[in-house]
Amino acid sequence: MLLPTKGISPERALLTIGAEILDLIDQPISVSGIWEKYSAVPPNRAPRRRSRVTFDWFSLALATLYTIDAIVVTDDGRIRRSIVSG
Repeated sequence: MLLPTKGISPERALLTIGAEILDLIDQPISVSGIWEKYSAVPPNRAPRRRSRVTFDWFSLALATLYTIDAIVVTDDGRIRRSIVSG
């Protein structure tokens, strides 16, 4: 699920979808706002995406990003990228 396998193509792996989601988060945004942006991306901008991603698969990708601390939920319930300091 996280990575491509025999049964899951590279464009359907949760980390691939998560990377596409991270590209869309430029400011704090609601889950539905991210979903609208993700669904509206034309195929020529996301050539890896050959098949439609369902909302449940999309939400699993969000959960994966949250689990690895790539995103955080703000006090008002919006999603933003984590701030990484080195």
